[in-house]
Amino acid sequence: MNGTDYVKKMLTFIQNSPTCYQAVENAGQELEMAGYGQLQENERWELTMGGKYYVTRNGSSLIAFQLPAVKPKGFHMIASHSDSPCFKLKENPEITVEDAYMKLNVEKYGGMILSTWMDRPLSVAGRVVLAGGAGVRNVAVSRDLLIIPNMAIHMNPDINKGMEYNVQTDMLPLYAEGGGKSLMELVAEEMGIWPEDILGSDLFLYNREEGRRFGARGEFICAPRLDDLACVYTSLQAMLRGKPQAYANLLVVFDNEEVGSATKQGAASTFLQDTLMRIAESLKMTREDYSRILADSFMISADNAHAVHPNHPEKADPTNRPYLNKGIVIKYHGGQKYTTDAVSAAMIKDICMQAGVPWQNYANRSDIAGGSTLGNISAAQVSVSTADIGLAQLAMHSAYETAGAEDIGYMMRMMECFYGA
Repeated sequence: MNGTDYVKKMLTFIQNSPTCYQAVENAGQELEMAGYGQLQENERWELTMGGKYYVTRNGSSLIAFQLPAVKPKGFHMIASHSDSPCFKLKENPEITVEDAYMKLNVEKYGGMILSTWMDRPLSVAGRVVLAGGAGVRNVAVSRDLLIIPNMAIHMNPDINKGMEYNVQTDMLPLYAEGGGKSLMELVAEEMGIWPEDILGSDLFLYNREEGRRFGARGEFICAPRLDDLACVYTSLQAMLRGKPQAYANLLVVFDNEEVGSATKQGAASTFLQDTLMRIAESLKMTREDYSRILADSFMISADNAHAVHPNHPEKADPTNRPYLNKGIVIKYHGGQKYTTDAVSAAMIKDICMQAGVPWQNYANRSDIAGGSTLGNISAAQVSVSTADIGLAQLAMHSAYETAGAEDIGYMMRMMECFYGA
């Protein structure tokens, strides 16, 4: 697959994954096409050496694994996350304004750059729970449905001096003329069901703009949800190509990273630990066997990193300055918000050298707090050597983010090499 193909396919994957639910559903479909069998958490697992399997939790987190032909020496894991900052629809969302407009009541999900959501075509996606035991179905309204309109500069002449947005008053999307059909009526119509069939829902706004390449040579990409669907996609493709030798390969996609991971399907949950222990039990390992192979395991926590900003280079650390298209970013933090240490960093560098891929380093400025990610949270449940890495990007947590096209290929090659060990 050449560079144009994999970037195009990644942007299509992101476009088709407006929420965490569609991201996991699409990943599951690709895994099944490659021969992975789906397991259920509430059923007995009968695993065989060389087998390929996957399991989901909550429809928004996924763990896929491929076993080697012989008893595994350990686990090689790559973790990323399916969620991105956005707006979540509240219950009973319709608000009528002067009998002329209908807008929707929303709240923040994660740390968002609010202004980037304004004056863009938006729609609604997520999942609904159906009556009569009909289960849970994903839904995406695939048309331009909403917009969050800015106030005209004539009515707010100081807007370019800086604006503090209030989510409850400034960020509610325009949906219909007054007296229009309710959102649930529209969603039900989209799904071909009756509104009364819907007993519950988790619905979010999503940016309808498609991802694309830009730049003098097409060297950059921009798209919604690059953080962190770019790492979900690259690790998925590497998993599909990787050939396990001595280690069992695991693809781990957690939900709720953007809101702290403390959910039953987040990195702070027992999802990964439960899966690893059930693999060991199905392969007739003792508790001591499991502890021994866990001690020889490694996790890559893959979540994007901040590139040096072209308009504000002073915001980056003086000596650790990642750029777009310059390779894998290894992330460090003295307070262990990133779990990378000397040993795990050396492991990543060795893999990069084997794959012929460049790498660069990231650290926060010492006077900027920065964020955290999956590695240290997951390690509280499954204690293995871990390195935090990512793709360099600009405008993290914007409704439309920017990254380097060449870095997508670097990440896929490095991850495939890791999975081939």
